[in-house]
Amino acid sequence: MEGEKKWYAIYTKPRWEKKIDASLIKKGIESWCPLKKTEKQWSDRKKIIEEPLFKSYVFVHIHPAEKAKVLMTDGALNFVHYLKRPAVIRDEEIQIIKKYLDEKDANITILSEEGYREETRIRVNHGVFMDKEGTVIRGGKKKVFVKLESLGQVMVVEFPAEYLSPLS
Repeated sequence: MEGEKKWYAIYTKPRWEKKIDASLIKKGIESWCPLKKTEKQWSDRKKIIEEPLFKSYVFVHIHPAEKAKVLMTDGALNFVHYLKRPAVIRDEEIQIIKKYLDEKDANITILSEEGYREETRIRVNHGVFMDKEGTVIRGGKKKVFVKLESLGQVMVVEFPAEYLSPLS
């Protein structure tokens, strides 16, 4: 295959993330749909379910020549673009998310980057996000924004205040 394998994000039809992930894996394409455990309440019971961490996104690790094969998957709409080209996600970003989701008390919420102003810049001093920098919002004691530039998304991770230090 021409070129080295890279991570890309694809847009999916709403609520098709798991189906597309399974279809891509069946086709022999390395695919990853990060999932988070969420407690859902029904009138008669509570249940823990796995939901996609990123709504309408699935990640693929492919050679550039495999893009057409990915888009021919039912439910896959298009590649996420950045500067008019399919956005390449750094291996480091994928590994950080995978590592964090493996932690026992992982608590991640995804928000759109739009509408938030950067305030206090901080550095994380503990855990898998150690030495990563982020921006604190809403009082800044518990939540840190870690930007995933290539996705145009922001990942909010809850930390104890003692894990953080302000940048000068």
